[in-house]
Amino acid sequence: MITRLLVANRAEIASRVFRTCRRLGIETVAVHSDADAALPYVREADHAAQLPGNAPADTYLRIDLVLDAARRSGADAIHPGYGFLSENADFARAVIDAGLTWIGPHPDAIEQMGSKIESKKLMDAAGVPVLTNHAVDTATEADLPLIVKASAGGGGRGMRIVRALADLPGEIARASDEAASAFGDGTVFVETYVERGRHVEVQVLGHRDGVLVLGERDCSIQRRHQKVVEEAPAPSLPEPTRAALHEAARAAAAAIDYRGAGTVEFLYDAATDRFFFLEMNTRLQVEHPVTELVHGVDLVDLQIAVAEDRAFDPRVLGETDGHAIEVRLYAEDPAAGYQPQSGVLTTFEIPGGDGIRVDTGFESGSEVSTHYDAMLAKVIAHAPDRRTATRKLAGVLRRARIHGLVTNRDQLVQILTSPEFIDEQISTAFLDECPIVPPARDPGAAVAATVALAELAGEARAVQRGIPVAWRSVVSQPQRTEFEGDLVVEWLGGRGYTVDGFSVVAASTTSVTLEADGVATTYDVAVSGLAVDVDSPGGHVRLIRVPRFTDPADAIASGSLLAPMPGTVVKVAVERGASVAAGDVVLVLEAMKMQHTVSAPTEGTVTEVNVQQGSQVAAGDVLAVVSTGSTDEMENP
Repeated sequence: MITRLLVANRAEIASRVFRTCRRLGIETVAVHSDADAALPYVREADHAAQLPGNAPADTYLRIDLVLDAARRSGADAIHPGYGFLSENADFARAVIDAGLTWIGPHPDAIEQMGSKIESKKLMDAAGVPVLTNHAVDTATEADLPLIVKASAGGGGRGMRIVRALADLPGEIARASDEAASAFGDGTVFVETYVERGRHVEVQVLGHRDGVLVLGERDCSIQRRHQKVVEEAPAPSLPEPTRAALHEAARAAAAAIDYRGAGTVEFLYDAATDRFFFLEMNTRLQVEHPVTELVHGVDLVDLQIAVAEDRAFDPRVLGETDGHAIEVRLYAEDPAAGYQPQSGVLTTFEIPGGDGIRVDTGFESGSEVSTHYDAMLAKVIAHAPDRRTATRKLAGVLRRARIHGLVTNRDQLVQILTSPEFIDEQISTAFLDECPIVPPARDPGAAVAATVALAELAGEARAVQRGIPVAWRSVVSQPQRTEFEGDLVVEWLGGRGYTVDGFSVVAASTTSVTLEADGVATTYDVAVSGLAVDVDSPGGHVRLIRVPRFTDPADAIASGSLLAPMPGTVVKVAVERGASVAAGDVVLVLEAMKMQHTVSAPTEGTVTEVNVQQGSQVAAGDVLAVVSTGSTDEMENP
């Protein structure tokens, strides 16, 4: 029996495993990098061991350090979570060789499914449908579109869609570079790309008596080939097809004598009612909560039961109970190409409630690092039917208070409330074909922010505190409060506030009630420096106040290329003095496991290169300068 379990992972998944361990009476051990030392999961564990450093390669991916942490902490079992070393056969063998219990499948099974190329050959032999692979030199126009994929990884990294044969070599090179950076293996392959396919995966649990199938999930709503919304059971799936998917997954797991929790992923073509094997994840999936809620099981408990060779009730399969939908809340800006965000979450509060589950590794005050994935939380709703679960989940997201970082919360709400999603018109092309338009700005938010700022200024006065805010004996013009984005609010103070279109019913530094057209709405306001966060029934708005006076030294030279986010420079493609055309690659940044290209905005000459490969940069740093003049002109004006 396991007595003390170490989770070789971080944040949300570590907290999730600890929760089951506490229920089972198993002691827990957390490992953490320097950047993660203050995260909640470290406090939740009974014991914690530091992995010095920050980068994954120096911490969570170091097999020797993780095993040493297990030795020092007295752990007798290791759960890998997902990501990092979870599908590393060498790690699994090292854990077993160290005399510890490995909470996962046999290393041979991990190895067999670890290569997408080899696993497809294995599945083809087992009678599981697979997509056609294409050799680069024999692909034709008739084979288009194609998709390039990393053999050793997932999560959208090392993946490129190709619609023109001329683009294939370049996309292969880029996919290989990204795969090598993310997984340490640049091997890629090319296969047929199914337009408007659906990503449907089946949860399996291999145990001593065979393979248990725990239904399927639909994970079709994706951005950059990474899942955003997941649900169970998969909607609008013909029952014979559902049964066939389950049997194909059972056959896939049985073909390698699989033990433990795993997921067999398929691409479903609704137009032809056919499905094809994509890969098998030999670990717990990020989206496992929807299966747990619909089937009434604890998959971590079942993983531990299999590792301990402990019997469990085979009736666990049972009937499905209602519908569950999960969204991944990311620190990223969808309006800026999903750029990852980092910094402090000044407020992070997601309301709970009946049928609501929140799995997260962060809290108010937590710092989101540049070193790891940008996911903040998984928010899941369970209800008797899909439409009720959808509405419930959208409502929870609207009421969440998330300050300090830009997130994809508004995009998630818009997905869940879109007619296409509600009507089950889903595919992997959803976000391309149903673009999510940013919500219209609530004019009341800026007014509420302005009033709260005025109240704050009034409270800060050292003298004449009894005089109403912004009182003037002779009014010559209105007060002006300006926010970034050319947003200006004109108002009058005194015994009450006057703002065109609104009546101020109540005001304080943290709450403002406005009335318009006879309807009163209360806005919660939080001020942090120049930033003002406003929450209301209409959602969240973050406003940045423009200071009345600016320092000329803060001006940035024309043509400066700024870092769009904190990260590491992995490639510098130009030298000082080089001529570039608009769109030419200047350098490549890596942040939160994704690569981001910084290109020349216009034709010109590179007059400054301020970084080199390996440089760590902060958001807004000047990386390089592209001038429309020549180098000589810049040096000899």
